[in-house]
Amino acid sequence: MGHMVGKDIYQELGQKINNLTLRAGWDEKFYNMIKALYSEEEADVVVKMPYGFSNLARVAKVTKYEPTRLRNIIESLCEKGLVMDAWINDQYYYMPSPIVIGLFEFTMMRTGDNLPSKEWAKLFNDYLMEGSFYRMNWRHGEQTSVERTLPYEEAVADHVEILDYEKASAIIEANDRFAIGICSCRHEKTHLGEKTCETPLDTCSMFGDISDTMVRNKFAKPVSKSQMLDNLARSKDLGLVINADNVKNTAGFMCHCCGCCCNLLLGITKFGYPNTLVTSTFIAQIDEETCTGCGKCAKACHINAIEMIPIDNNPETRKKKPKIDKSICLGCGVCAMKCTTKSLQLVKREQRVIHPETTFERVILQSLERGNLQYQIFDNPQSMTQKMMRGVLAGFFRIPATKKALMSDLLRSRFLSLMKTGIKLQGRGWLSELYTHPQNKG
Repeated sequence: MGHMVGKDIYQELGQKINNLTLRAGWDEKFYNMIKALYSEEEADVVVKMPYGFSNLARVAKVTKYEPTRLRNIIESLCEKGLVMDAWINDQYYYMPSPIVIGLFEFTMMRTGDNLPSKEWAKLFNDYLMEGSFYRMNWRHGEQTSVERTLPYEEAVADHVEILDYEKASAIIEANDRFAIGICSCRHEKTHLGEKTCETPLDTCSMFGDISDTMVRNKFAKPVSKSQMLDNLARSKDLGLVINADNVKNTAGFMCHCCGCCCNLLLGITKFGYPNTLVTSTFIAQIDEETCTGCGKCAKACHINAIEMIPIDNNPETRKKKPKIDKSICLGCGVCAMKCTTKSLQLVKREQRVIHPETTFERVILQSLERGNLQYQIFDNPQSMTQKMMRGVLAGFFRIPATKKALMSDLLRSRFLSLMKTGIKLQGRGWLSELYTHPQNKG
């Protein structure tokens, strides 16, 4: 890798992306990918800008770029999905896009003539399928991921309560603005010739503030509530796994996933990391007395969590029964929807599943688990004082006992409350309310 000897702007950019909410790692495949996505000037801006959401005035002050020139660069980066923008307090705020959800999704959701989508698909595939991305983010059993699985309501046993945040239909009903874009994973696999399903591309769903951002940057098109409900009904008919923004309060997006294309599902089936997705609070359970052993549930499961085994463990017996691998079952209910005898249903898990209340909480917990939280707290890369403070916090958060304690049921809520107090003292209290309520748009 001779071209990577010595530090260049793309190595600095790679380190910046690696310090965001999910780890990105560093190798030649990642280098090739970001070099194809960013111009040198764009890379320089992203390297110098704050890690967290900041308005244009602060970005200009930190980067030392002239504001008019900076605005043009930032707007181009937003249109490419390399920087995320949000309308807050009557102005736009910006932050670098992490690897997921960010660079991959936004790049592969772009449409239009003369886009090198096939080249991008190969670059992302080379990077993701090497496996280091999954190892860096889930090898230690991290609990907080970007998405959580939603159960099909019809698959849940009659006596079991389903909370509104667990219902895809309730998430849709709670919103008044909607958008649908093409699925980045299926788009990637289409260009690679690896899409084996018949699922259409236009499934990726966004709500509220997120939908406004996606429409503004031409990653999605606005749709009505009825169209969004039709999209959900189609996914149910196709037997897709429904995964949503991993928050209880105001989920911003919903994915309609298949086992052949979804990169998070492939994290489970190809790389063996079940926590790439946070499960629902339910798990599949079989009534062996009424089960006929038809095998439809096993064929329907997108992560191969159901295996048909001979009855009484006798290999000579032709009749088989399903066995659920409960260590990876997502609790999606796709299997139960295919069960004609209703022998398979979803029941409540015995072990508690952590779903953050808000986007703020998810980002904090996700960054803590991956050793990046110091960059969210002290987000100015140009400040020597903040650099020193990041070093102090990094050492503190690196202690396994510290991290375990802060993530525990005993201390997690108190820790998150302290984080909210801290950002308020920094004058950034609005971050804790980001995407938690409707906002007036400019």
